[in-house]
Amino acid sequence: MKHTTNSQSYDLAGLYTLSLRMVIGWTYFSAFWRRLILENKLIPDEKGYIGEKFNHFLPNALGIKPIIEYLVTHPDDLQRSMMIFTIIEAIVGLFIILGLLTRLMSIGIFSLALGILLGSGWLGTTCVDEWQIGVLGIAGGFVLFLTGSGPYSLDYYFIKKNRHFTQTKWFQWLGSGILPVSQPKVFVLTGSLIIFGLTLYTNQYFHGGVWGTLHNKSVKPKLEISNISHTDSDLKFRVYRTEGADVYGSFLIGVHILDKNGNVLKEFDNKTLSKFSEDHIKNHYVAKVKPGKHSLIIPLGAKADVRIGIDDIIRKEEIHTLKLIDISGIEWTESIQ
Repeated sequence: MKHTTNSQSYDLAGLYTLSLRMVIGWTYFSAFWRRLILENKLIPDEKGYIGEKFNHFLPNALGIKPIIEYLVTHPDDLQRSMMIFTIIEAIVGLFIILGLLTRLMSIGIFSLALGILLGSGWLGTTCVDEWQIGVLGIAGGFVLFLTGSGPYSLDYYFIKKNRHFTQTKWFQWLGSGILPVSQPKVFVLTGSLIIFGLTLYTNQYFHGGVWGTLHNKSVKPKLEISNISHTDSDLKFRVYRTEGADVYGSFLIGVHILDKNGNVLKEFDNKTLSKFSEDHIKNHYVAKVKPGKHSLIIPLGAKADVRIGIDDIIRKEEIHTLKLIDISGIEWTESIQ
């Protein structure tokens, strides 16, 4: 009698989470649908390539930055990884919608959401968009692991069709039905507290959302200038865009070389930068610094070594500071050693 009661309880729990299962399932399956069915976004050098979007995660990722940097510096591995990642999202999303091997797929949901959280939890121009998607996906995956699927699922169909097979421990762990945990209250409380702790920690780390000053790294572009050097003919520097909206580049409309008093020794305006030679730009990642129609475009996560001519600066010893100017009016300066 106790077994029957437990079974009914799990059937009801799985029934009550039906909408959660379908919405979460579509959230991940739709990634495959968007990238391959509606539009192919797995082709390198094509507009909307998912690998470039992955590059946007790099500057402020938590814990997985070395993995991202390896992939964006190895384009073939990146493309393979994006294809595998998309196929996994399709399988996990579809199986969750159908309610097939629900608990195993919920682990997939949990893992995918954790990857989103750690990689892009800092992104979101109007609010903490990616962070919310990540933590809610983790919590939703945990709930689906606990409940399994109810009457409207393939797991339920197989349970009714072959009770002897589906009452084995491995199916209960990977599919649906009674979760074989000796102390479910402790299991649920422990998992919930860990997830809540992760939520508070990442909210504070990415956005200062628990205490202190709130910050949003997705609002304004930020460029880091380094490795400045010059010869009699060229000045070289490295530029790395670490903040700002991932869907909107930094549009560089001015490069100034200044003396120690702030006087301009040489200036490159937006027209010159829009026609800047790509031979003078050495990109490190798949997100590329490149000339655009009206400026030099620097996408989020792009890092490049840039070389500019200074033949016409007569007194090279007066070169002191490099200034970069964004179309928004933001300026970045770095002294030249």
